[in-house]
Amino acid sequence: METVQLLIMWVIGLGIYNVWLLRASKSTAYRAGKAMNMREEFDVYGLGSKFMVAVGILKVALATAILVGTWVPSLILPATGFLGLLMLGAIAMHIKVRDTLKKTAPATLMFILCISVVALERAA
Repeated sequence: METVQLLIMWVIGLGIYNVWLLRASKSTAYRAGKAMNMREEFDVYGLGSKFMVAVGILKVALATAILVGTWVPSLILPATGFLGLLMLGAIAMHIKVRDTLKKTAPATLMFILCISVVALERAA
């Protein structure tokens, strides 16, 4: 496995952990609309707290699978591919609520990173 691919995988995994485990209850410049935390952000999208919990569990599980993929390469493609799809959903939600490019940027970057890992893995 290439060093660049490993680095991207760790950026993805730790980035998801940061957003969903460390900063979910905090305000950031990237929250949708005027949301002050993750729960309010999902309200802005018109999605309930149950959906937020499901998405959070999925994203943390996929981030874990991506990190474990360092040692178990068979996890890399499905985990990064599915997380990439979830990030497309996040981008769509930001567009739906007419967020600025700044607020949409983290989801877009994460999508690009996921696609990059998929491309690198397939090329290997």
